[in-house]
Amino acid sequence: MTETTTVGSAAAPDGPRGSDELSVWPASTGRLPHGEISVGGVALTEVAERFGTPAYVLDEGEVRERCRTYRAAFPEDRAEVVYAAKAFLCRALVHWVREEGLGLDVCSAGELELAVTSGFPAERIVLHGNAKSPRDLDTALRLGVGRIVIDSASEVARLAAAVPPCETQRVMVRVLPGIVAGGHEKVRTGGEDQKFGLSLTDGSAQHAVARILDQPQLRLTGLHMHLGSQITTVKPYLAAVRRIVGMMAQLRSQHGLVLRELDIGGGHGIAYRPGEAAMDLTTLARKVRAELVSGCAAAGIGVPRLIVEPGRAIVGPAGVALYRVLAVKHTGNRHFVAVDGGMSDNPRPALYGVRYAPRLIGRSSRAESVPVTVVGRHCEAGDVLAADAALPADVRPGDLLAVPVAGAYHLSMASAYNLVGRPPVVAVRDGRARLLVRRESLEDLFGRDVGT
Repeated sequence: MTETTTVGSAAAPDGPRGSDELSVWPASTGRLPHGEISVGGVALTEVAERFGTPAYVLDEGEVRERCRTYRAAFPEDRAEVVYAAKAFLCRALVHWVREEGLGLDVCSAGELELAVTSGFPAERIVLHGNAKSPRDLDTALRLGVGRIVIDSASEVARLAAAVPPCETQRVMVRVLPGIVAGGHEKVRTGGEDQKFGLSLTDGSAQHAVARILDQPQLRLTGLHMHLGSQITTVKPYLAAVRRIVGMMAQLRSQHGLVLRELDIGGGHGIAYRPGEAAMDLTTLARKVRAELVSGCAAAGIGVPRLIVEPGRAIVGPAGVALYRVLAVKHTGNRHFVAVDGGMSDNPRPALYGVRYAPRLIGRSSRAESVPVTVVGRHCEAGDVLAADAALPADVRPGDLLAVPVAGAYHLSMASAYNLVGRPPVVAVRDGRARLLVRRESLEDLFGRDVGT
């Protein structure tokens, strides 16, 4: 029997996460006495005491295991797995991704420089971006990035002019297949009338391909798409693959062009709370491959090498955010629990209405669970970290709260709102905790203010 793995759960079917309550926590999560929880063999209260709060905890073993799960689902003889750095990037993560055999997808010169200076091979990096700056393109060409994804027709001439004489640059074209998918309207990127990509429907994508073919400095290797984020069903990918294969067949007929690569992006959904849906990775890999093979056979073209770009699905469930309760307030029918972080370290609830399942750690409570609103310390009514969260009725100032599934789009989207420094990132593995990214200090913030 084939084992099925969802990207919102551990690859291993057994262990301490077996209960629904801990189903969205890292596979290494364990229960300790007095309401304590450990991740990677390290008690979370120990992390809070040693590194302070707020803090992000990242389970290295979980990240690596999720990389391996993707590699197993998409074998390297016919597919390439590329980690989407926008979800979260630091030097240690660059090393983990490289050691597990994944490529890297970046969206700026900053992400690219960090990766390459950390030892990641530039030829295994893909550069994205709907509005790449001259610095982005110059850095990519200087470092020898593997592929650049063309996102607009104007980018073709700009890039071709920047390629040094007698050299070529591999490129892909980001296509809008006209498929709307994703967990929120702000993260649906495969339909028409939005800023990413080039439309199949109005011919923009085909026109961009023709322009690339007129530029000898550019070598078109394939097509790219990204439907959106938090997609939990396979159907949108299959529909998009059918449309992209149709375009590939059209390009073969019109230009004699044989494209060797098809990048279907990422966006694989994960569960943020117990019971939520997540993408079935095994089914996705099997059905997309079958659709691609049958579609190419019907069109009379060769089967391109598949590329997938998971980000959130690799690093999201590996992270836990730690907060200290500062205040508890009852206002009308609302029970507010205010913590020492907020939208500066996690803007996602305010942006997308994401819901989390925080947990009291560090002490046992016999009080009944009640619905509370966990809020941050910032001067915004929308600074809500978890609405209608179930916590013991006796939560009080000084308590510790842990929020699972905090590894993706937390630090990468964090800000210095109210001049509150961004939290540190602490890696845990085999009973050891080590600092990966230090806490942003007031000196860091004040050092940028050079005016008089």
